[in-house]
Formats: sequence, structure tokens, C-alpha cells
Amino acid sequence: MSNIKKVIPLSEPEISGNEWKYVKECLDTGWVSSVGNYVNLFESMLAEHVGAKYAVAVVNGTSALHVSLIACGVKAEDEVIVPPLTFIAPVNAVRYCNAYPVFIDCDLETLCIDTQKVIDFLRNESTFGKDGFTYNKKTKRRIKAIIPVHIFGHPVDMDPLLEICKEYNIDIIEDATESLGSEYKGKKTGSLSKAGCFSFNGNKLITTGGGGMVVTDDESFAKKIRHLTTQAKKDPFEYDHDEIGYNYRLTNIQAAIGVAQMEKLNEFIEIKRKNAAIYKKLLSNINEIEFLWEKSWAKSNFWFYTIKTKSINKNQLMQYLLSKDIQVRPIWKLIHTLPMYKNFQTYKIDKAIEVYDRCFNIPCSVGIKQENIKYIVKQIKNYFEKHEKK
Repeated sequence: MSNIKKVIPLSEPEISGNEWKYVKECLDTGWVSSVGNYVNLFESMLAEHVGAKYAVAVVNGTSALHVSLIACGVKAEDEVIVPPLTFIAPVNAVRYCNAYPVFIDCDLETLCIDTQKVIDFLRNESTFGKDGFTYNKKTKRRIKAIIPVHIFGHPVDMDPLLEICKEYNIDIIEDATESLGSEYKGKKTGSLSKAGCFSFNGNKLITTGGGGMVVTDDESFAKKIRHLTTQAKKDPFEYDHDEIGYNYRLTNIQAAIGVAQMEKLNEFIEIKRKNAAIYKKLLSNINEIEFLWEKSWAKSNFWFYTIKTKSINKNQLMQYLLSKDIQVRPIWKLIHTLPMYKNFQTYKIDKAIEVYDRCFNIPCSVGIKQENIKYIVKQIKNYFEKHEKK
């Protein structure tokens, strides 16, 4: 085990392509800000990979979600359906618009929002207004949008969601920030609804250090996003603005890194899936845990690897692995339990509680070595062997 790192990181970026070359070109030519060929190239490469007609690069995934909500017409006092089990960004973006989140439970196998409970909520707890929009019976607020999050790279079961949201005139904004390259029934996530939002944070499958992207097939929507993210400047020469805009554009330097990363994306996905299969096989003999796998209709990029404990306290196992220099991460705290969100409406949340209690993530870097994976699995086995002896 001589080549094992002293600490096996949870997730670290893989910088192994043309990143240095492309960034140097930006520096040498002076094209370092939000205008430059690499921004355009990054957008076109991402759009082509996802299968969308348009892509607009932005500073991060949160800004992508924020401007997408605005461009969809989400206004103050509207409601947006969200999962309680997600990174906090999509819920915060709802509040940036002075809108209200409604939390609906997750699916126990995919960890994504429970589409059947979304359907039940709309059927039982909402009414269709004369203006053509859907309203919450309890709060009387308009339900304008939903943000399904493709958790850890696994797609949401989108077909039932697309059908019910079309019936109730609710816009879908996919939070695809964790699922670049994942597929739902043969179609890439992010391309399944009105808008898809991506993140290129340092721990994502590809990174630009920060950065994000909005993709869409709607030309007017794409123009609106581009307009909003460039301070709503309507004249290329004069400082003439026609609405409140945002300084959300990605820099050419970051886009240059993104282009280099996109060149390696398919390779990264192949490695992620291969390593996930290795984990699954090696862990299959440990009855006390389950390695979460993809559904038959899904192809996950396996951005993060998640294991679920069956009968033991996950915190004890996590602490044991940390003591062996293996970085692990708990699932996010459920957002509706956080102080700033505890008073917002929830709907039949029970599975998410079980997921939080039993699931956590194990090392998943693109560059992780097989010997590291074997070492991690060995330590998990050691833990249970010691636990059984007590």
C-alpha cells in the first residue's frame, strides 16, 4: 500500500489536460475578463454535449439558478417546489427572488425529489386559477416553478414531473449542477425541461474553479438570461440599462479551464462509472451497508459515491474512516430543519429523514487509484468486524 496518500480526499479536481496552455493564452493576449473566445467556445461545447440549442456561462451554479427563476417569471410571493435533501443553493435562489420554497420529500433509492409526492401535492393541495396558474390552497400563493435536483449525479424521474407540470402550468428548472453527462432515458440531464443549470465548482466533475452555465432550447429565454447576467445592458456602447441586472458573467480565464476540462469530460465519466462499479463489487459482501446504484432508466455520472448503512450509526463508521485518513462527508442537513427555513411549508417528509440518518459519501475523485478504493473497502470491513466482536 506504499502509494496510498496519507489522506485520501473526498473529491479533488483532475487537472491533466490543456488547462495551463489555454490560461497562458488568455494571459498572453490580455483576454482575461468576461469577453473572449473561450467563453463562447465553452458555451458551445457544453450546449453540444448536453444536447441543448443555447448555453450561457455564468459565475457559479447558484447564479444560474437565480437568473433562471427570474427569467421564468418567478416573482415575490410566488412559491417554488424544492427538495429538502439538496445543497442549499436552489432554495436560497428561491429566496433571492422573495419567493417561498415548498419542501417535498425525496425518493429513498435515488435520493431525488419524490415525483409521486409532487403529483399528490398538486392534486390534493392546489387549485387551478382562472388566470391559468396553479395556487396553493393553504397559502393562496401562486406555484410558479419547481427545481428538481439530480442528486449526486442520479437523474430525477422526469417523465411524471414533466406531465404534471405541463398540466398545472408550472415551469421546471433542472438543478443539474451535479449531473453533467448523466442521462435520463437516453437524454442528458439539463436538456429535459425549460432550463438546466450547471456548476463547475472545484469538486464538480469538471471545474473552472467556480463557474456555472444555463442551457435551454428557448431562444428568447437564452437571450433573457444573457441580458440579465450582463447587468441588463441594452446598448453595446452606451451605459444604457433597461432593468435590474446582475454581474454574473464568467471570465475568459475560467472558461479556458472549462474548455480544457470539457475535452476530458467523456474520459472522466468513464472513469467515474468504472470506479463506482469497483466499489459496488467490493462492497457487495458487506451486508451492513448498501452502495447506491442507478435505476434501469438512468445513466449516472456517479459524481459522488454514496453508501447507506442498514442498522448501525453512520456517524460511528464515518469517524472510524476519518481516523484512518479517509475523507468522508455526511449528507446535507435537511434544509427545512435549518433555522431560516424551518417555518416554510413541507409535504410528507419522512424518507429524507431516513436518508440523512443513514447515508454518507466516500472518496470519489477522478484520480483515485484502485488501491485506494481497495484500502477504503478494507477499512469498512475492518470496522464491521470490530463492531461484531463487541
